[in-house]
Amino acid sequence: MASTLQQATQLIDWYRARWEIEVYFNVLKNGCEVEQLQLAAIDRLERALALFMVVAWRVAYLMRKGRNCPDLNAALFFDADEIRGAHLLNKMKMPATPPSLNDVVRLIARIGGFLASSGDGEPGVKTIWKGTLSSPRLGRNLASAT
Repeated sequence: MASTLQQATQLIDWYRARWEIEVYFNVLKNGCEVEQLQLAAIDRLERALALFMVVAWRVAYLMRKGRNCPDLNAALFFDADEIRGAHLLNKMKMPATPPSLNDVVRLIARIGGFLASSGDGEPGVKTIWKGTLSSPRLGRNLASAT
């Protein structure tokens, strides 16, 4: 129980952080499917979790930054091949000016099933993680082909 305004504000901030933690573990559990790994050796499990925890963090981070800082340059978060791959998979030409973070996040989410209709709002972690499964692969193929 909070007895001061400062304590109440701190409790609200902690509760707000709880949602971000829920989103992160949703990606880790459902997007990365860590519960299905069934690795017997602890060292293998630790390595797999270390990798998937970074992946889950990145997906949640991209969703949050794409919403809160949509106009940032996408090149701060994606390499050139990932950006090109997202455009190619959406059958779109690269823009003349560097795309924004939100533009690329939405393209990746569209690959993952986000419809991008006028009333849809911003994409969530599920469509971002599904789209992420495709766009980096295409980016790597483009890089090796050039």
